[in-house]
Amino acid sequence: MPGLTLKASKRSTLGKKTRFLRRQGITPAHIFGHGLKSISLQCDTTDLQRVIAQAGTARLLSLEIDGDKQPRSVLIREIQREVIGGALLHVDFFQIRKKERIKVEVPIILVGEAPALKFKERTLMHGVTSLDIECLPDKLPPQVEVDISSLEEPEELILVKDLVLDPDIHVATDPDQLVVKVSEARAPVVEEELVEVVEEEAVAAEEEAKAEAAAEEEPEAKE
Repeated sequence: MPGLTLKASKRSTLGKKTRFLRRQGITPAHIFGHGLKSISLQCDTTDLQRVIAQAGTARLLSLEIDGDKQPRSVLIREIQREVIGGALLHVDFFQIRKKERIKVEVPIILVGEAPALKFKERTLMHGVTSLDIECLPDKLPPQVEVDISSLEEPEELILVKDLVLDPDIHVATDPDQLVVKVSEARAPVVEEELVEVVEEEAVAAEEEAKAEAAAEEEPEAKE
């Protein structure tokens, strides 16, 4: 079964009493799915944190529940944490069916080096950082890698519609959304305009001073 493996056991401690589990290094959880009655579970917090760091919410897990003959193929659907400190409070697992399409948000990872970035005055602009996709579980990619080595000139870009995925994967994200683009760094227009205004004022002041000086010298010449 694809994905990481995580052990869990059925939980009888419910409600506010779950705080005692957390003090023992155990995190409450639930598993649910289409046609499946929700089951209360508990997992070792350290093991769960490791799996979350590796899988996020877009990678299939093999969940081994004490008492079950076969592991269950699941996705992490929701992660609840404390506002202060970020400690784990609760995790929801969604059990998938092999022949049922699922909707998942998959992260975009940039790989390679863009030749256009060899010049310091150019920068890489990022657009969307994930894709909303729909596919069968066995087609689910843990991430979508985007090779930026094709970006050789400034203003070149990659859009969602330029990404090449398995034909069985449907992308729900707007195809015209920007993924990444090389931009030419420019000085702020406001500063350029300000310099021009100052220069024009200096020239005008200098011409006015010359005109005044010439006007003062004219009577002396007539005398």
